[in-house]
Amino acid sequence: MADTSDIRKGFKMLIDGVPYVVVDHQFVKPGKGQAFVRTRIKNMMTGAVIDRTFKSGEKLEKADTEERTMQYLYPEGDARVFMDTQSYEQLSLTDEQLGDNVHYLLDGTEVSVMLFQGRPIGVTPPTFVELEVTETEPGFKGDTSSNTTKPATLETGLQVNVPLFVNVGDKLKIDTRTGQYVERVKG
Repeated sequence: MADTSDIRKGFKMLIDGVPYVVVDHQFVKPGKGQAFVRTRIKNMMTGAVIDRTFKSGEKLEKADTEERTMQYLYPEGDARVFMDTQSYEQLSLTDEQLGDNVHYLLDGTEVSVMLFQGRPIGVTPPTFVELEVTETEPGFKGDTSSNTTKPATLETGLQVNVPLFVNVGDKLKIDTRTGQYVERVKG
């Protein structure tokens, strides 16, 4: 058990048997009355974000979550298969469970899988991934004066805006937190 003094960004708690993670929090001490903690919490199963207020000293139940490093193996229907790098046990996550993270998975990519009571509930890909451009319009020589971008489709189906000098076959570094182009990778 924990109490409201343990609430911090990233703190995981159970509310009515559902795991939540604290996205934001604020301690409030009004002039009169009891102090409280105002929080924004995210449902780790559905991704829904809600506001919740806890009275100071209120008891909270910590969520029994575990993170494991797993390797992405292959797609199987509308699911993706991962293998635990320690025990070699395999598990599947649907594309719906993965959300946008499905666009950052290449064979052999190591990810962090969040488990709640032994069931996978989410995946955190590496912060940066290198993906190849499979489709984009050609750039024009000398068209480098402005900060203009064009759309490009990458090997996983992800669409990003890239500078005009990027061509088909280029490898790009993508930030998985924002889904945006970072730089072109040499070599």
